[in-house]
Amino acid sequence: MVQKFAPYGSDVSAGTYKCADCGYMYSNQSKKSLPPCPDHNKKPHRKNGWYIMSGQGDSVNDPHPNKK
Repeated sequence: MVQKFAPYGSDVSAGTYKCADCGYMYSNQSKKSLPPCPDHNKKPHRKNGWYIMSGQGDSVNDPHPNKK
């Protein structure tokens, strides 16, 4: 199953991610947890996650495996 959304803190592979709330683009060059959007405190963010534009998205050991 290909995931299309990863909440903040999800362990992901390298790729490009787009904020689900404001559209901010984020590129991750190595496997690590997704940070909150840099604009999180400037604008209301209700989804608190990223759309997966490229890359594998959530890893098997995702801390939020049931959240989509």
